[in-house]
Amino acid sequence: MKNISILYGLIIVLFTVTVSLGQQDKERAKYQSIAVTAGTGTDKDLEQIRVRVLDELLRPPVNDQHIASLIRTFQTDRTWPGINYTDVSRTGFQMIAHLNNVYDMARAFRKPGSAYFEKAVLLSVISNALDYWLEKDFICDNWWWNEMGTPNTMGRLLLILDDKLTPEQKEKGLYIAGRANLKASGARPGGDLIQIASMRGNQALLQRNSEELGSLIATMVSEIKITPDDRGLKPDMSFHHRVDKVISTLSYGTGYASSFADWAVKVRGTRYAFPDSSTRLLIDYFLEGIASSMVYGTFPDPGAKNRGISRRGALNPTGPSLPANLMLVSDYRKEELAEIVRLRKGGKNPDLSGNHFYWYSEYFSHQRPSYFTSVRMHSDRNNTMEQPHNEEGLKNHHYGDGSNFISRTGREYSEIFPVWDWQKIPGTTIVQKPALPHWKEIAKKGKSHFVGGASDGQYGAVGFDFTSVHDSLKARKSWFFFDNEIVCLGADINASGGFPVLTTANQSLLHGDVTIHDSKGIRKLKINEELESEVQWINHDSISYIFSGNQKISVSNQTQSGSWRSITHQAWATDEPVSKALFTATISHGTNPLNAGYSYVILPGLTPEKTQHYDLKKHIAILSNTGKLQAVKQLEKHLVQAVFYEPGSLSLTSGLDLNVSQPCIMLIQMKGNNVTKITLTDPTHDLKNIEVTLHENIKQKGNVSKKPIQVDLPQGAMAGSSISLSIP
Repeated sequence: MKNISILYGLIIVLFTVTVSLGQQDKERAKYQSIAVTAGTGTDKDLEQIRVRVLDELLRPPVNDQHIASLIRTFQTDRTWPGINYTDVSRTGFQMIAHLNNVYDMARAFRKPGSAYFEKAVLLSVISNALDYWLEKDFICDNWWWNEMGTPNTMGRLLLILDDKLTPEQKEKGLYIAGRANLKASGARPGGDLIQIASMRGNQALLQRNSEELGSLIATMVSEIKITPDDRGLKPDMSFHHRVDKVISTLSYGTGYASSFADWAVKVRGTRYAFPDSSTRLLIDYFLEGIASSMVYGTFPDPGAKNRGISRRGALNPTGPSLPANLMLVSDYRKEELAEIVRLRKGGKNPDLSGNHFYWYSEYFSHQRPSYFTSVRMHSDRNNTMEQPHNEEGLKNHHYGDGSNFISRTGREYSEIFPVWDWQKIPGTTIVQKPALPHWKEIAKKGKSHFVGGASDGQYGAVGFDFTSVHDSLKARKSWFFFDNEIVCLGADINASGGFPVLTTANQSLLHGDVTIHDSKGIRKLKINEELESEVQWINHDSISYIFSGNQKISVSNQTQSGSWRSITHQAWATDEPVSKALFTATISHGTNPLNAGYSYVILPGLTPEKTQHYDLKKHIAILSNTGKLQAVKQLEKHLVQAVFYEPGSLSLTSGLDLNVSQPCIMLIQMKGNNVTKITLTDPTHDLKNIEVTLHENIKQKGNVSKKPIQVDLPQGAMAGSSISLSIP
């Protein structure tokens, strides 16, 4: 009976393995391989490029202890312990560690100075481990591994080993690498095409195929262009990877730029060199898109991230290689690139200053030497958020609902996301539901039509006629950005459903004391304290928040717990508890609010002592905070910023009014009682022009209207961008 049970068990195992292998065969059939063939003749330029690529691959140091461990633990069945060789799911594929081990060993074998340089014992392990992968030819349920991840590593590995490969290893390796080809599903224009072309470039170098290399370089060059529609680089210098029109500048858009810049360096000075026009456009994109979406051009802004925010290290500082490579191939905007390189090397204090609104992506950034802040929104022209592909970013439902991150160091939100309250995202107004909807409900088409920002390059205002896609909430939200102040206004906040509604000023890592000023005076919160009061101001981590009127403010410095598994289902993420101390400040609008509002000012760079003596009325005047008009004046700059949700008037001074004929967002620069410059935008992208009329209130003559100014608005691909006019 026992023998029968054993036999039955073996049959089940054999059946399972057979089914698994059959499924893998079906999966392999989905992915066409176009292997790069061997070239003919010699090509000095190609050889020069091949040497450069190899130098780059071998440049990083080799960890000899790691290599020794790989040799020692390599098993007789040609595997390593601790690697799951069976999970090919979208959230798994841990066996890629096997191929990475082979790559690490190949580098050690070829790198002069390594203890294992040209050692036969290492080559034997490399050959056996490579043969194992080539025989198994693992296919993942996630296409990316099959068309990009695995072919990329395989192509580099083959290039390094080159003449140490057997003919069979080279043939099978090129077959696997050949799944990265320009006919593959992932090779979409504006998407991963440049990166796939780069992978095939390595294969062309291995095969010494000049014709293939030239064709791939031409493909890369053809992708460095502005594409108003579909995927790719946008006229506002943001990047879209998919047709959902969700900002992807700091993910796919950075890979796009990095691949081009890497190859620009490799082919410089050869007949394959990229044209100057392509390089200049890429430099513009790096400085005005990528670097301007990062804290001090170095730390990724959480507001510009998507599902990748649920990965460890998502907000780690970025190295200098991309701008350094761009400096090697062009003198265009070289000082600006050098500034970013210095910042990324940590060798200088930031002095960046600028303001950008990306009208294709509904994203806004504001940089000053001592802080960085942003706003992320959505409209009926784009999706609210990226799909949670591969089950990442499982709580991103409200991430684009007016998130307003603020950073002084770039580390305020580092690794915070497993413990975050995802219904208290900085800047957002959210219904506090008992639970978030299923993660499959995250990405939806936006409902808001009036969404935009006006920017003159240094200052800016943002308006968001917000309609939630997840519940009944509606609100009119605006932000106004100056040198030392960020003014945040909300009006017409309405919701039903029986749940409280909160606006969050911030939820960040706790760093130091939390000081508040309320009816009891100025005091520091105790550790793990939470209170609700009519707070006048809060100071935490050198940032102050000043609240006007009788607003009910909650503030806490409590430890919160969660897990990585709660926000991503990738195989590495576990349910192991993660705990971090957080600072949280929110404004309560009560349950089922009707025409509620809020008003607060963020002051970066202040201590509690300076906040105590700060007189907001000497710097900022809130001119209006209604569902029709939200407007603020910075008194020292004589700069008025206004969000007109409908045609209307605004009193600029006691002697001057301004009228607009259409909804718009405006910056109004004044000198005394005169307007000297206006900057405006159409947040609906629908209008052709707007009439702006100034009315002088003169006691002897009454109300005197100046001739209306007709502002012709940008059209087509530039609709939604800002236009500035000097007023004589």
